[in-house]
Amino acid sequence: MKAVAWSGLAAALLAPAASAQRLSSAADTAVPSGVLVRPLASLLIPGAGQLLAGQDRGAVYLAAEVYLVSRYLQLDHEAMSEQRRFQNLAFDVARRQFTPLRRDTIFEYYEQMERFTESGSYDGDPGSTFAPETDPRTYNGSVWLLARRTYWSDPNNPPNPTSPEYWNALHFYQTRAVGPNFLWSWRDHSLEHEVFRDFIKRSDTAYRRAQNQVGLLLANHVVSAVDALISARMSAIARRPAEMRTTVGLGGRAQIR
Repeated sequence: MKAVAWSGLAAALLAPAASAQRLSSAADTAVPSGVLVRPLASLLIPGAGQLLAGQDRGAVYLAAEVYLVSRYLQLDHEAMSEQRRFQNLAFDVARRQFTPLRRDTIFEYYEQMERFTESGSYDGDPGSTFAPETDPRTYNGSVWLLARRTYWSDPNNPPNPTSPEYWNALHFYQTRAVGPNFLWSWRDHSLEHEVFRDFIKRSDTAYRRAQNQVGLLLANHVVSAVDALISARMSAIARRPAEMRTTVGLGGRAQIR
């Protein structure tokens, strides 16, 4: 009987303690809703969560955000300005002789203008027969050479014009060569061609640096949010009571305070 009594008393003492331990563990792992306010604020506006908590380093995140945004806008404007310069120069010097109507296109087109002095003709036969450019020193000529090397067994020996090999090469050329509205020539304008290359280099450099600023902006948002989350969790833990006492009252009743 004594053993049963002692066992009952021990169970009465340990059960509340175990329950309290489970409650404390659950409280430690749970994230109060208020803890997420500051990290979300910092994720939207770097430094906002720190400033809400009265932490001076929030001003550093905010100042970094202002600087990075202004730097991105400056570099993006510089890239667009240099782009307009090389597009204007390309049309005025190298393209106007082929078409009076200006039509700008993708950046890869201007990269080919940088590499090749001339585009070459699109169709070298004024009649009804289609004849691709054959000079490999021109852009269109290099495309036709690549088409022949890709589809012909011998690029210097054309197959039957009605054969699939010939038509596959011709289709390759027609989908990649520069058409009549986009022909160019820098012949007798080597100085302008060098200036054109310099404008493209400046534009590309400014664009890449602007993209780097975007990466730094995202990093500033993430770092500020993580900083605010850690700080909020530590503050929440510091305000939670860390002491628990168990006492046994009259009649064997256990009390937790």
